[in-house]
Amino acid sequence: MASTDVTVRVAAAHDVAALASLRSLWDPGDDDPELERRIGDWLAAEGARRTTWLALLDDTPVGMASLFEYRRMPRAARRDSRWGYVGNVCVREEFRNRGIGSALLEAIIAAADERDYAHLMLAPQARALPFFRRAGFVGADDRLLVRPGRD
Repeated sequence: MASTDVTVRVAAAHDVAALASLRSLWDPGDDDPELERRIGDWLAAEGARRTTWLALLDDTPVGMASLFEYRRMPRAARRDSRWGYVGNVCVREEFRNRGIGSALLEAIIAAADERDYAHLMLAPQARALPFFRRAGFVGADDRLLVRPGRD
C-alpha cells in the first residue's frame, strides 16, 4: 500500500536530530549522547558532495537516504565523469511497505540523472536486495549492486 502523504526533501542543518534518531535505528540499545553532534559534524565535513534526503509522513520523520558523489580521475581524451554511492537508506520498521523507501530511492535516482552520473552503486543489506533489484540495480554478487547510467 503506497502512501500519498509522504514528503521527501533534502535534509537541512535543522534536521540533524531527526537524522540522528533514524540512524540510531541501526544500533538499537546503543545510547550515544554525542550522536547528534557527531552526525552534524560528519554532514558538515562531507560538504556538497553528500546529499541526504528525509522522508516525512505527516511531518513525522520516517526515513532517510543519502548519496555521495565520487569524481573520477580525468582520463586522456575522455569526458570527466562522476558516479554516486547510495547509503544510509532507512525506513522506520513500522512505516515500511508504504512506498516510503521507493520515494526516497526515486529522489536519489532523479538527482543522479539530473547530475548526469555514470552510475549509482550501493552495498545493501541482504534483506534489502529485492527492493534494490526491483529498482534496476544489478550485480555479480550480493555485496555490491550497480544501477547502470551513461557510462
